[in-house]
Amino acid sequence: MEFKDYYQVLGVEKTATADDIKKAYRKLARKFHPDVSKEPEAEQRMQELNEAKAVLSDPEKRLAYDQLAQQHHSGQDFQPPPDWDAGFEFSGRGFEEADLGEFSDFFANLFGQGGRSGRGGRGYQMRGEDRHAKVVIDLADAYQGATRGITLQVPQVDAQGRVVSRDHNLSVRIPKGVKEGQHIRLAGQGSPGVGGGPAGDLYLEIHFAPDARYRVEGRDVYQTVPVTPWEAALGASIETPTPAGAVKLRVPDGSQTGRRLRLKGRGIPGPEPGDLYVELEVVLPPADTDRARELYETMAHELAFDPRQRRGG
Repeated sequence: MEFKDYYQVLGVEKTATADDIKKAYRKLARKFHPDVSKEPEAEQRMQELNEAKAVLSDPEKRLAYDQLAQQHHSGQDFQPPPDWDAGFEFSGRGFEEADLGEFSDFFANLFGQGGRSGRGGRGYQMRGEDRHAKVVIDLADAYQGATRGITLQVPQVDAQGRVVSRDHNLSVRIPKGVKEGQHIRLAGQGSPGVGGGPAGDLYLEIHFAPDARYRVEGRDVYQTVPVTPWEAALGASIETPTPAGAVKLRVPDGSQTGRRLRLKGRGIPGPEPGDLYVELEVVLPPADTDRARELYETMAHELAFDPRQRRGG
């Protein structure tokens, strides 16, 4: 999938105002509309124009897209980075699959319901619109609960018609036991009501910050723990860090790399807490001294061991 430069599609600068974008779209639409155009590939060009307008004429989508576009260029091979849209507020629910059929895979990946920032739809109701944002927390917060200061970016259109960002600062209580993808509702923190009606709510979608030590599946947590050859062969009691703090762990004798030990109930807390799975990785000490090489040579001579024997051939 290629990255699309929507400014290039409409032929406008990145500083273009809402009026600039509207004028550029109308001019090009008159040229490429399939009903009147004799240009080759007019239908495809019109689709690209509609797609660019859908993003750049929406302050919410444009603000998030602009941040992404700082690191990518038109035609570059592209996959949305994880949590690329974290920290932005969006309104509405998103484009339905039927709507997305008119747009490219690039647009669908970013702004469909599978993407987080495609919150489309506007409704003028007495109650204010609900708003949505993705936030990233540490796994430890799900174990212990926490109160965190979070800043979200909210788009606004200034007096010159340009999209600018306003910070929305919040103090958020992260409940103990929260899962990946769960929503936290902040009552009254959405859009203001119309005609004196109540404000909408703000829903925060929880995601965990990448951590090379842990892998999370639902409430279960997986981690790899290195052990020495003698700990694996003879068995040992070791201490290892976990998201909930250090624990004592019994390594059974005769363990090999890949052996999985289950610590029941040590995963993410909840009415039915998850489990913590420790996967052992046997790590060899380097033969970087004469004594170390001597020990390895002794093992080679005295241990009748061939790990390839069972493979045959």
